[in-house]
Amino acid sequence: MGVTLCGTSLIVSGFYLFSDSKRILLSRLLAATSDHLNDLPQPLFYYISIGLAVAGLMAILAAMSGFWAACLSTYCCLSFYFLTVVILLLAESVICLAVSLWPHCLGISLDETKMVKALQGNYGVSGKEQFTVAMDLAQTTFGCCGMNSDINYDTSMWKMQSYGQREWLIPLSCCVLQNPLDNLAYLDPKPVNETMCQSVQKQDYTQYRFTAPCLDYLDNWYREQFGTFLAGSLIVAVVEFCVLLSIILACTRVSSKQMKMNNFLEMRARAKSRQMLVENIYEPEVELRACMNGDSRSIIHGVPSDLSEDFKEVYIQPRDLYKHRFNTTFKPISREYNVGYASRDISTLGNTVINKVVIGAMGRRKSICKTYLAFPSSSSSKLFKKTRSPWRSNNSKA
Repeated sequence: MGVTLCGTSLIVSGFYLFSDSKRILLSRLLAATSDHLNDLPQPLFYYISIGLAVAGLMAILAAMSGFWAACLSTYCCLSFYFLTVVILLLAESVICLAVSLWPHCLGISLDETKMVKALQGNYGVSGKEQFTVAMDLAQTTFGCCGMNSDINYDTSMWKMQSYGQREWLIPLSCCVLQNPLDNLAYLDPKPVNETMCQSVQKQDYTQYRFTAPCLDYLDNWYREQFGTFLAGSLIVAVVEFCVLLSIILACTRVSSKQMKMNNFLEMRARAKSRQMLVENIYEPEVELRACMNGDSRSIIHGVPSDLSEDFKEVYIQPRDLYKHRFNTTFKPISREYNVGYASRDISTLGNTVINKVVIGAMGRRKSICKTYLAFPSSSSSKLFKKTRSPWRSNNSKA
């Protein structure tokens, strides 16, 4: 928004200056002492007006790229926007410093001696029509005559080579005019009294001729234009500097936002992957995969086979519940006791325990060993009853 406003202001200022022909024409006198500026086909302000319009157009293009950069949040558009604003800021800063601190670098000089020589060598000369018209405009607008005195024309090329009328001591633009409010009075001056204006006696032409030097008016006019130009440039530079800071903040904000988004997406992907893996541990798909791979041990013992690394990370390896399967002593380990033994394993364990029971009669008293075994299977209970009845018969006989 700020760059758009600056660009619009620059374009409007450029067109306004371009349409002000008198201001552009007077700027020809500012460059009269510079050879390279004086040889230009147009006055100095003509090129300044074009430069302002071009700078405004570049600012608007930069604002458009900034709008797209804000919408797309891409570093490419932001970099182009940043680069354009930096170039505009540097260009305006250099021009402001050159105009304010070193006007001689631009060829702007209002030295009195040089200005008098420029007047005497250029006024009324063929090929220097712009300088002649600019001097006539200054004299009719400011009410002055000559650079530092009206006698500057006595030794000028205009007087010595008779480019004007032979009886004229000064141009008609130095006379008090009948049409001062006419916009084109400097092109067609009409003196109130031409005879008295061209008089040699001072007491005769005092009321009909301008006697003030034009150099002081030109200096004041130049300072006024310089102040306006400098104030506008500083305002635009401050606005563009603020825009530059906002671009830097936007870049850091985009970077942090992109980093947060990447971290969030990465964490979300990890969490989703882990959740899917944990949910799939106890699903039949895992067993089917194990069966398809031909690994029966993966189903019985719960060991994953040919699974991914992520599955292995979340898989918890169970203890081997069958490592004491062939224990021959009747020392059951309760923490490793598993109700899921097959019936044939329980029967084998019952037979082993019964064969190890020793019942004897010692001395004169009878001893009866009663063994209470609790088996989870009905088949094992029947087996125990069958093996216990002969003992009772033998003991009763004894």
